[in-house]
Amino acid sequence: MSIVSATDFIPLAPELFLLGATCLLLLIDLFVSDQRRGLTHFLSILILVGAAVLTLRQGIADAVGVRAFGGMFIRDGMADTLKLFVYLVTGGAFIYAKPFLIDRGLFKGEFYVLCLFAVLGMMVLISAGNLVTVYLGLELLALSSYALVAMDRDNRLASEAAMKYFVLGALASGMLLYGLSMVYGATGSLDISQIHVAAAALDGDRTLLLFGLVFVVVGVAFKFGAAPFHMWVPDVYHGAPTAVTLFIGSAPKLAAFGMAYRLLAGAAGDQAAEWGAMIAWLAVLSLMIGNLLALVQSNLKRMLAYSTISHVGFLFLGLASGSTEGYSAAMFYAISYSLMAAGAFAMIILLSRKGFEADEINDFRGLNRRYPLYAGVMLFLMASLAGIPPFLGFWAKLLVLQAAINAGMLWLAIIGVVFAVIGAFYYLRVIKVMYFDQPEDNDMPAQRDPQLRFLLVVNAVALLLLGIFLNPLAALCKQAFGLAS
Repeated sequence: MSIVSATDFIPLAPELFLLGATCLLLLIDLFVSDQRRGLTHFLSILILVGAAVLTLRQGIADAVGVRAFGGMFIRDGMADTLKLFVYLVTGGAFIYAKPFLIDRGLFKGEFYVLCLFAVLGMMVLISAGNLVTVYLGLELLALSSYALVAMDRDNRLASEAAMKYFVLGALASGMLLYGLSMVYGATGSLDISQIHVAAAALDGDRTLLLFGLVFVVVGVAFKFGAAPFHMWVPDVYHGAPTAVTLFIGSAPKLAAFGMAYRLLAGAAGDQAAEWGAMIAWLAVLSLMIGNLLALVQSNLKRMLAYSTISHVGFLFLGLASGSTEGYSAAMFYAISYSLMAAGAFAMIILLSRKGFEADEINDFRGLNRRYPLYAGVMLFLMASLAGIPPFLGFWAKLLVLQAAINAGMLWLAIIGVVFAVIGAFYYLRVIKVMYFDQPEDNDMPAQRDPQLRFLLVVNAVALLLLGIFLNPLAALCKQAFGLAS
């Protein structure tokens, strides 16, 4: 039995700070009036900055990293990199969400507190070194997400989406827990590194281990929103307030990748051939269902929801390779997608107002004639999501396709290319509507919040600049897994 020492708490400094600061924020918000709610908004961003400073305090860890509490918590290069982008995307989500929440009477401390607790769950999940820690982080993230979706209690769509999310999420969590229990039964350990050793040493019948891996893959696929476990994604993305959709559609994808890496590559790396085949077929289904159903959507939020499923398919191309190159490419894709998704949903917020959600594709008709700058921003976002060079989304797709080819999965890469071409159509349709259709309402106002507009322009331009100057971000992802840049 390991003895806990004071040094065990050092790697957990960002998590402990975030927990304490969020609890303090919850108390402070009780004494903040609605007219001064901006203080909660400012303190929430300040908390994320503080967590980022603590994460960077000792520099980004190497691929081996350090372990705390007997291996239950791991701080390594992958964890530090993912956490930094979780802070970045969540901070952007707070700035994007503020005018939306104010217009609809939802500008309350609960939004910020729930988001910060969800971030804490993501951090624990990303750094999990034990099956217990995995489940703890996952449930903290999930429970916070359920409450966020149901935040607008007077909205029937939001309440319905929250119920579906909760029921299906509970089912998926149960299946994941069942799978983890079978993995424990087969290996006799809850520690991920020990599970890896025990699984590699198994002789003879491995049925129990492989059966457990099936349920683990199902749980991972649900948290990603991969087909055929995607049924919650369109309803939740459409029904939740757009500010909430922006958050749950971006940052949690980074945590989902962290969970997938810990459970699959970390615990069952020697069984990569078995779980890699499952992930490969889930990638095919996600690419097929996500892209084909996105083609027929008229609601932009539902279109982006189905496109999320297709993007998960591309991310799975990297995971299915079972190599460090593939994991690096998949992490690069997760980071790229979180930045693109945040910007896309922020555009809906920018053009919306109370009583008008701007979530239909037709609402963007003639946007170039009304707001040429905003049309240009949306053009950058859609082009990157479609994978058009030289935007970041193109390189993200290219890296996972290259990883699949190097792993001997040429057939999977070909399917990915085919559906990348199909998927480009519905993104180009939005561009066509903005630039070639006549506007329906010439007087449609846009959000005048200067922070939202500035950050959204920066977000869109960053997708272009990161695509042109690709090496720093790609090198960071490679370094996280001990690869030479």
